[in-house]
Amino acid sequence: MFKNARWQVRLFFILWIIFLFVVAKPPFEFLVLNTFLGYIPIELSLELTNKYVEKSWIFWPIFALWLIFYPNAPYLLTDLFHLSLLQPYGTNGLLRLSAHMWMNYSFLMISALGCSMLGFYGLFQIVNRCFAFFSIHSKVAKVLLIFALNVVSSIGIYVGRFLRFHTIYLLFSPRLVIKQLTEMWTLKMLVFVVIMTIVQCFIYWILYLILKDVKESKES
Repeated sequence: MFKNARWQVRLFFILWIIFLFVVAKPPFEFLVLNTFLGYIPIELSLELTNKYVEKSWIFWPIFALWLIFYPNAPYLLTDLFHLSLLQPYGTNGLLRLSAHMWMNYSFLMISALGCSMLGFYGLFQIVNRCFAFFSIHSKVAKVLLIFALNVVSSIGIYVGRFLRFHTIYLLFSPRLVIKQLTEMWTLKMLVFVVIMTIVQCFIYWILYLILKDVKESKES
């Protein structure tokens, strides 16, 4: 995955998180933690697509961790609601041309797009690796697996956004998490999951079309 760009991705996120820690001010300091959590599945996907890890037994423990942390990547898409905190419109009803406002806008957009898009790309690569490992060539099965993972991701986003559980809680407070998970199933929750699944599938489809076009262009 990413070939020579692998270390560029790592270096970018390390520097970006440090930059946010220093520069991001209330109410946007949450981006430091959320971006860090969103980067974890990206880093795990980098490891899973390493040719040495792919052929080792360590692939599956890392895959399990990736599966747990993956929702943290698309979770940042919901952080875009915080754009409302920028109070973007002036008294004249037009967008304000404020350097401070647009800087905070860039913080939100870079973290959200960076984590979600690279997270989706990692999903694409990992699913391909798993199917190759088991010698499965069914496109229908691949679509169903991707859809299922997006559903699971949407549930994870709901848990993080509305129950306020971070993934790390699974390790330190499993009983509390399990209790909340069994009580969260409501109509509103299911509607949210459906909407977020549609959003994720749409973005994944766009990414798939781009990657397919690039591949076909190289082969032609």
